[in-house]
Parts: sequence; C-alpha cells; structure tokens
Amino acid sequence: MPISIALFQPDIAGNTGAVLRTAACLGLTIEIIEPTGFELSDRALKRAGMDYLSLATTTKHPDFEAFESWRIAEGRRLVLLTTKADAVVWDFAFRDGDVVMFGRETAGVPDHVHEAADARLTIPMQPGARSMNLSASVSLVAGEAVRQLRIA
Repeated sequence: MPISIALFQPDIAGNTGAVLRTAACLGLTIEIIEPTGFELSDRALKRAGMDYLSLATTTKHPDFEAFESWRIAEGRRLVLLTTKADAVVWDFAFRDGDVVMFGRETAGVPDHVHEAADARLTIPMQPGARSMNLSASVSLVAGEAVRQLRIA
C-alpha cells in the first residue's frame, strides 16, 4: 500500500498543484480534506500541476471526520507534520501505508487533528524560522519516506 500525502483544508491552489505533481512523480496518493480555499478546478492548480494532474491519484474527503473514518477502516497510521512536535522527521521510521498529513498554509490543523495523529513530526529549521512552504515541506518529507522505503 503506497504512502499517502494528506492535505488538510489547503488554502493555496499553486501549492496543492505542486504537491500533486510531486506525488504523481513519486507514486504517492493524495488525500484532500475539504473545504479548500479554492476550487479544485482552479487555473493556478492546473498551472502548478501541469500535465501531471492526470497522473496523480487523488481522493477528496468532504471533512476530517470522513477522512478519519476512511483512514481507520483502512488501518493506516496518521503521521502529522507540525511545528508543534519534538520528534524530528529524520529520526522517524516510515511504513508502507502511512498517511502523512500537512496542515493549512495559514493555520495548520486544529487540536482534534493533533490528538488523532499516531505520530507528530517536525522539520528542523534554523532559529527564528517559523515554517517552510507547504509544497517544499511535502517534497522534503516525501523524499525521506521514499528514501527509507525505496518505493520510487
């Protein structure tokens, strides 16, 4: 079972398009938890994803509760990337089937999503840096997961 990248209520179409392109290239699936801050047919999404959108395996979930029902039924582990974690992504052992979640660009994820996560990880950054761009973060973490599992 491939790793999935879950985007919790993404705000920026261009970031989501870039994530879809990365996932398509690496053979990962994408879970989009709605509502989004844009229409999924948005021109910016298509421009960033280019012709890779047709290669991306994407599932839309109408809300977090529907996503959680799906994830639990599938028996998949939820790995949350957050600036509020102590565990570093480099020290984590990814597994086939993990769902790696990234929060909204403007607000992250609410507390109940943090509580649902099986693991919470952070990307180490220089002092004073708040966060990385969403698509850059996904690329970095997806690359590490693929490296560990040797799936691409």
